[in-house]
Amino acid sequence: MNTITILGLETSCDETAAAVVRRHGDGHGEILANVVYSQLKDHAPYGGVVPEIAARAHVQHLDGLIARAMAECGASFMELSGVAATAGPGLLGGLLVAMMEGKAIALAHDLPFMAINHLEGHALTPRLLGDVKFPYLLLLISGGHTQFQLVEGVGQYKRLGTTIDDALGEAFDKVAKLLGLPYPGGSQVERAAQTGDAARFDFPRPLKGRDDCNFSFSGLKTAVRETVQKRGVLSDQDVADVCASFQLAVAETVGDRLCRAFSAFRAAYNVASPTLVVAGGVAANQPLRRAIEGQCKKAGFTLNVPPFHLCTDNAAMIAWAGAERLALGMTDELNFAARPRWPLDTVSVPFYGSGRLGAKA
Repeated sequence: MNTITILGLETSCDETAAAVVRRHGDGHGEILANVVYSQLKDHAPYGGVVPEIAARAHVQHLDGLIARAMAECGASFMELSGVAATAGPGLLGGLLVAMMEGKAIALAHDLPFMAINHLEGHALTPRLLGDVKFPYLLLLISGGHTQFQLVEGVGQYKRLGTTIDDALGEAFDKVAKLLGLPYPGGSQVERAAQTGDAARFDFPRPLKGRDDCNFSFSGLKTAVRETVQKRGVLSDQDVADVCASFQLAVAETVGDRLCRAFSAFRAAYNVASPTLVVAGGVAANQPLRRAIEGQCKKAGFTLNVPPFHLCTDNAAMIAWAGAERLALGMTDELNFAARPRWPLDTVSVPFYGSGRLGAKA
């Protein structure tokens, strides 16, 4: 198989990114350039992402990032094998920026175009970094998603479970906001929890023991809110203890759900050395990572967590998904429309709620 070099573009939320990735003939990947412009400072005053601000920033910065990525890898557009752009899920105004730019480059240089599902980028990232064989189990934990997927191949996914209300990253952000911590909340909660007593508050473990692979974090978030409201003015130690107790509840909840997913994976496939891939920004949380590592060790699963810069939104994963698809002859027409909601598994019935399957990762 020939070497494939792909320009990838990502503008689905509040990071503007461009990357060039190469898929060699033997299937292994190489990142030639990967540049990201973070809009964090633009959205922090609002406590969350403002879609119009995000879209305008994408328009302002994407051209420059593409030029920088192409310069870093030393390639011209004519040396590319194709162009890949995130087509969903995400904020529509943002998606249109990468989609239109990617289509224009593909048309101008007569290149194949790949419209990429952002979630597929996360799902396939470990194959960019090493020899990870299908099938494997994916746990995607981010601001918009908390779900298990069976990854059987490129474009072949089966949902095992998803959140029935809030996504995990969203729950972290909302707890942080309740406690008056800055945005984004995940890292702030983890930092505060380092000096907290995790045994002080007995928060619920949602769906613990239930015989499925779904998640729920709305009740846990409500329990935190009620605790905060009852105490009134919180000391720094109160905040630390709430964060530590919340974080422990999350870790134990995810651990319980993992046990169910491991059993479901083994029932579906006869794999001697199964792999769990964890992706999404919440994968950076160290106490949660340790809990997942412990469950993997007990169940005999190999844990694969990409580096943090490839777990958050980036264009290298989009370019790689495009390379994997192009290697199989899977391309898209230039009239492909952006999809703000686009589940990986298009067969299973979606769950509705802020963390529903098909929302932003």
